[in-house]
Amino acid sequence: MGRYVIRRLLQMVPVFIGTTFLIFVMVYALGDPVAAMFGDRTPDPATAAQIRESLHLDDPLWSQYLQYMAGIFRGDFGTAFNGTPVAELMGSAFPNTIKLTLVAFAIEVVVGVGLGIVAGMRRGRLADTGVLVFTLLVISIPTFVTGYLLQYFIGVKLAWAAPAVSSDVAFGELLLPGIVLAGVSLAYVARLTRTSIAENIRSDYVRTATAKGLPRRRVVGVHLLRNSLIPVITFLGTDIGALMGGAIVTERIFNIQGVGYQLYQGILRQNAPTVVGFVTILVVVFLAANLIVDLLYAVLDPRIRYA
Repeated sequence: MGRYVIRRLLQMVPVFIGTTFLIFVMVYALGDPVAAMFGDRTPDPATAAQIRESLHLDDPLWSQYLQYMAGIFRGDFGTAFNGTPVAELMGSAFPNTIKLTLVAFAIEVVVGVGLGIVAGMRRGRLADTGVLVFTLLVISIPTFVTGYLLQYFIGVKLAWAAPAVSSDVAFGELLLPGIVLAGVSLAYVARLTRTSIAENIRSDYVRTATAKGLPRRRVVGVHLLRNSLIPVITFLGTDIGALMGGAIVTERIFNIQGVGYQLYQGILRQNAPTVVGFVTILVVVFLAANLIVDLLYAVLDPRIRYA
């Protein structure tokens, strides 16, 4: 196991370098950061040249990337155009997004897997049909529509959920945004769990465990569920990064200053250091989540062994 983890960590290095380089090129090569600083105003040529020199924008792109990577290892992600260090923006944005992601992920796991188990165990019955119709409805409605409707009816009309504040949000304020963020993923988890349960319930090992007289709770919880959750775990692992990076709409609707909010502001104002810095951290999150998923395979299925 130890050698496998080391090998996977070494494989992540070129992936990290490749993805961050592509992001860096797309942001810096396809736009003019100096022109973006001045907006609609035309900068003075001497001032623009001085800014380019201070930001090393006249250097070759590969040299700029190397300087950027060297700064990352020192904890320096650059400075936003308003003078605020990107690391400081991360310190205020990531805690809010992590809280929102945890709430959404918990809802996704508990409700999604629960609905999938109910539908898979009762395939072709009324409960199965109800879950399929519900998940299809959730997938069909865009997130921004769900967010505004729930915010209006539950948060405003019924006042059942406190509106989220702009910074330093508490977990209690994130229940409604978490439901909105987890909605589509929850539906996919439910459908994936339902399909996996329905296929594995007819397997030989399930019939053998039942024939041995094992309690139904043990047959389902230990034998059936562990094997059925392998594809679900794969989806959940990759969805962690997607939840963090895909919270732009949800954070805008509920005025949460998290990663999605900062990315939106960075793209809107062509703030290259902010966009590159935040996306770099999201790349690390994706890579770490994939590694954890691979290690969980051995926990769920004893037949899987890593050398």
